[in-house]
Amino acid sequence: MSSEKILVVDDEAIARDNVEYMLRKGGYEVFTAENGEEAIAFLESREVDLVLTDLRMKGQDGMAVIAACKELWPQTEVIVITGYASVDTAVEAIQRGAYHYLAKPVKKDEMLALVQKALEKRALSKEVIELRKKVSSNTGATRILGKSLKIQLLRESIMQVAPLECNVLIMGETGTGKELVARTIHELSPRSSHRFVAFNCGAFTEELITSELFGHEKGAFTGAAQIKKGLLELAEGGTVFFDEVGELSLSMQVKLLRVLQERTLMRVGGTEEIPVDIRILAATNKDLKKEAESGAFRLDLFYRLDVLTIKVPSLAERKEDIPILVNHFLAKHSSPSTRIPKLSPEVAHTLKQYEYPGNVRELENIAQRLLLQCDGEVVDSCHLIEDLQSSSVSPSRVAPQFWPSLEEHEKNYILEVLDETEGNKSQAAKILDIDRVSLWRKIKRYGLDDPEG
Repeated sequence: MSSEKILVVDDEAIARDNVEYMLRKGGYEVFTAENGEEAIAFLESREVDLVLTDLRMKGQDGMAVIAACKELWPQTEVIVITGYASVDTAVEAIQRGAYHYLAKPVKKDEMLALVQKALEKRALSKEVIELRKKVSSNTGATRILGKSLKIQLLRESIMQVAPLECNVLIMGETGTGKELVARTIHELSPRSSHRFVAFNCGAFTEELITSELFGHEKGAFTGAAQIKKGLLELAEGGTVFFDEVGELSLSMQVKLLRVLQERTLMRVGGTEEIPVDIRILAATNKDLKKEAESGAFRLDLFYRLDVLTIKVPSLAERKEDIPILVNHFLAKHSSPSTRIPKLSPEVAHTLKQYEYPGNVRELENIAQRLLLQCDGEVVDSCHLIEDLQSSSVSPSRVAPQFWPSLEEHEKNYILEVLDETEGNKSQAAKILDIDRVSLWRKIKRYGLDDPEG
């Protein structure tokens, strides 16, 4: 039997049983529903590859089934079966998301051929989406590094909101990577083939913001020698990211609200409304709800932006990710002709103790400074800046009986590297600059559990 699952919906038992029989003979796994209500309830609990639904049914009809299916499972194809076949009903069904339609009485060969094509379209769509995810996850612009629980939950949230069309509010402290999250959402969305436009709301005066976002007509003001399209127009079909959206003035908030409500804009000096098809992502390090309650931010705009919220964790909330991030930044900023330096256990420990008020952005700056300070193959404590050195405990203040031995340092360092490489001994040996056999001997010597076994 095929692994492809098909739901058949028809309030006429004979017609339903007939279609079910033909599909089962064709090798498909088939489920049935006696009406639209039962079909929608089924789809709310599980996904299928294809839905065949009668158009005319009492209560929830075939159009309602199409709408529910496309909302719950956008990649699932729908074929409408109707005894009232006409151009009008076929066009309306396809406009609402149906793949095609069949006229009653259903002919076996015609139905199976159409089912096969619909399933091939679904398989191709899924393949494209998976490929896009793989490509995106391997590009520098969209790699959200880390293995902490909070980062895993962040990745899951991004994967959930990316395919949707709704606005998203991204909240987090300065330097946590809110723009990286926004770019990832865009690159995993159906709009990824169009432009991603990032705009910092706190970097311009109101006049410049208006001109940059909305554009202007020729002669709108002194120096406007020709028509200029604004960023909102240029992002047609794509995504616009408003960074530091809480910095917008109240008058600019009104203009942005109008774009969100009407999906149109007017250039400076213009008289005609221009339609725009864009998705809005916004980021802030402020509590916009409190800002709205105090009158500093429009409440209606807040609710327009806050359809879905993603919270980006601070670096202090995910300290286990610090070694991974530091190694990434060292590799990123190292010269291609030089060997990437390794962190000594003391430095790795010190970096985990620091609080990072500037978050990931500050950590990247620290990594760059470490590269400038270190002229060897190991980053040691002497290469740390004063603020970081003072954040760790001085060895002279530690009682000798608590000093770790050299072997303990080596053991802990090997454990950290194995942890970061998820137990891949070949990668770990490369980072440690020893061969795999030597690493295996050290694992046995220190009685470490074999990560691969």
